[in-house]
Amino acid sequence: MRSRGLQVPALLLLALSLACKPKESAPSAAASAVSGGLSAVADPSSPKTIAAIAAGSNDHTTLVAALKAAGLVDALATPGPLTVFAPVNAAFDKLPAGTVETLLKPENLAQLRTVLRHHVAISTYKLSELTDGLRLPMLDGGPVTVKRQGDDVTIDGAKIVGTVPAANGVVFVVDGVMVPKPQ
Repeated sequence: MRSRGLQVPALLLLALSLACKPKESAPSAAASAVSGGLSAVADPSSPKTIAAIAAGSNDHTTLVAALKAAGLVDALATPGPLTVFAPVNAAFDKLPAGTVETLLKPENLAQLRTVLRHHVAISTYKLSELTDGLRLPMLDGGPVTVKRQGDDVTIDGAKIVGTVPAANGVVFVVDGVMVPKPQ
């Protein structure tokens, strides 16, 4: 894979925010409101970050709830560059009954973070770069595989249904949740 010109401070900030050891519980709403973070910075004249795009989407409320529960919203507001494969609400509905509720329990925080990190690559990929058979390293350490048939592109079976450029990367809207395979 070619170098993407990552900025060291941005990469360091992202690594620190995403790779921290899981805590026993997610931050409380009061703690988040007091501490703020990168996602709390309001700048209406600049392009939106991945975190702001997800937060403003009615189709990603389940994803945003999961990111909040895992304490990862600010990580998606870092300078990046990031590629996020963002499952729509209906994608979470396809999971076996009770899966989302189970993942959102505080005792399953580490597993929730792993699933969410499996949807993030540290780099910005254009749709044209997602070639058939390409294996992308994800933030959780596991790879995902791209399949391309004509104009249809899937990532581990999740079909890309939209692309949204962001200030810190790109969001590929997908119709499925990519569950990491045991390593």
